[in-house]
Amino acid sequence: MQHSSRPNSSAPETVDISDTDASEGEHHQFTLEASEATGRLDRVLAAHCTELSRTRLKALILDGRVTVNAAPVRDPAYHVGAGDTITIDVPPAAPAEPAGENIPLDIVHEDDAIIVLNKPKGLVVHPAAGHETGTLVNALIAHCGASLSGIGGVKRPGIVHRLDKDTTGLMVVAKNDRAHQSLSAQFADHGRTGEMRRGYLAFVWGAPDRPRGTIDQPIDRHPFAREKMAVRANGRFAVTHWETLESFTGRDGKPVASLLACQLETGRTHQIRVHLAHLGHPLLGDDVYGSGFKTKARQLPDGARNALAALGRQALHAYLLVLEHPATGEIMEWQTGLPKDLLLLEAALRSTGQSEVC
Repeated sequence: MQHSSRPNSSAPETVDISDTDASEGEHHQFTLEASEATGRLDRVLAAHCTELSRTRLKALILDGRVTVNAAPVRDPAYHVGAGDTITIDVPPAAPAEPAGENIPLDIVHEDDAIIVLNKPKGLVVHPAAGHETGTLVNALIAHCGASLSGIGGVKRPGIVHRLDKDTTGLMVVAKNDRAHQSLSAQFADHGRTGEMRRGYLAFVWGAPDRPRGTIDQPIDRHPFAREKMAVRANGRFAVTHWETLESFTGRDGKPVASLLACQLETGRTHQIRVHLAHLGHPLLGDDVYGSGFKTKARQLPDGARNALAALGRQALHAYLLVLEHPATGEIMEWQTGLPKDLLLLEAALRSTGQSEVC
């Protein structure tokens, strides 16, 4: 990859400025000389900033905290060469353990072993680069104190599975180590030999050509866009079962969207979003995996088009959770209805009066 511009030859050879007070963060800047190794941004950074791990450097790149010639670069594989000036803005170190924060929780069930909650949109599950506070973990620490299981590490106490930031619905959290071990085993099995079930409601573009089916396609990191996942031949085993519940017609009287019920047999990152996009029916509102379908919004009734624009997220909701209670062995089931924004979208999609319940 060739750069469109290079700094002039009068630029300093190497500059490394680091604040001594870690609480205020750090700032690194250097210019690559002709004699230095060039290539992938992440590898060049690792050679120059040995005090930061490769994982930390990658997170800083993805978070937009690395610039090349004053332009932010979010691709770890971006090629850098002689003359490029690279700047790294390292934010202040986060506390070793997340602090409790008074964030409201919609708790569906709670006992001495588990908490089942209905996660709202916009809530990140655990602290990460760019989301060090305001997460579900921060809320759980405030709610439970020291009782949360620590098996998952200090950054994600009690967390045995997660939902994407803008996916709503049911989650279970372990309150002690015994519950954590039991739930982790159940999620690893995903109902193949036990009772674990997770059900999702998904509004997708178009209408599948059959009423139900199974997507059995391996998933791995996207080869070019590393923040995305993709169906890859050598990826990890992933299976999603789906069934069409209802189809909605557009302005031309043809199916423009459908409501699917999905059940996971595995739990890969972005699994439903990737699998449904691979099927040719990405989620409404999914700008990552359904960007090529944006023009289809013109086929929606006016109310549905407005509801989709107001949604601001992928139209996915975890409505069903079935598991074996880790302390009693009882098979427990919870269901939760669509949140308000998806109810408004559903009603608007039905506004033509030509929806078809399957």
